[in-house]
Order: sequence, then structure tokens, then C-alpha cells
Amino acid sequence: MAQNEQTAEGAGAGGNKGSSKAVMMMAVAMLAMAGVSTYVLLGARNAHQDGAQEEAKVALSKQEQYLAMDPPFVVNFKDDQSMRFLQVGVSLMSHDGAALAAAKDAEPVIRNALVMLFSSQDYGILSDAAGKQKLQAQALEAVRKIVEKRLGRPGVEALYFTSFVMQ
Repeated sequence: MAQNEQTAEGAGAGGNKGSSKAVMMMAVAMLAMAGVSTYVLLGARNAHQDGAQEEAKVALSKQEQYLAMDPPFVVNFKDDQSMRFLQVGVSLMSHDGAALAAAKDAEPVIRNALVMLFSSQDYGILSDAAGKQKLQAQALEAVRKIVEKRLGRPGVEALYFTSFVMQ
């Protein structure tokens, strides 16, 4: 029986050594995980800062770039007396080539939005310059929203009517 007690004591002492080793290993593993997490988080923040600097480089381009929306838009809309037609040539301007590329890729979506906008106009309002300028601002806002959805920034700085014919 004395031998069994010594064996039990020996096993208990060995169990404490194994237990302390396990605790030590867990502590080292937790420190390693904390270090890796810190590295990943700081790396992600630096990557975000690099991306912001890259965006600033794109926005600083001095060369104006244009995208003509061809063919011109042709829509009909009602007047009090008759059916009216509107033909509008549109060009987009930006200093950001990526924004114009996004606009080119989204051209069907942009054309749809502009057709809906143009066809909802009133002839009396479009007859004067203030009405045309208001329509131009609305069209620019519609294009900016579409480009921002795809690119993350509006990008398009101006929208020009290159032709404007009402009948």
C-alpha cells in the first residue's frame, strides 16, 4: 500500500508539471495571437492610408478628360397641346480617369436614368435658360450617384449639353 501511495504522489507531481506546462503554452499562444492581431490591424490601417493617398493622386490629375454619351438622347414628353420631342447630346467631364471608366461601364444604367429624367420634363420649364441649367444640375446629380455606387466616390465633375433641340 505504501508503494501505491508513492505512485499516486509521483503521478500527482507529474500532473502538476504537465498542468503548468499547459498553462505556460496557453500563455505563449495567447501572446502570439495578440501580436498577430495587432500586426493585422495595423497593417489594415496602413493599407487604408495608402489607398487614401492613391485616391488623392487620382484626384490631383490636371488633365480634363471627357466622355461623350453617344448617340444623343431622344425622348418625347407631353405638352398641354401636343407631343413634344427633345434631343440632347451629353458629355461628362472629370479629372479622374477611373470615374470616367466607371461611367463608361455603367453607360446603360446612366442612359436609363437620363432618359427617365429628360422625359419627365415640362416644355414650359425647358424653354428658358434657367430650366435648362436646372435640368443639367439634375442630370449631373443622377450620374454622380450611379458612379459613386460603383466607384465609391462621385468622380464626375461636370455634365455638358453638347446639343439641345426641342420640337
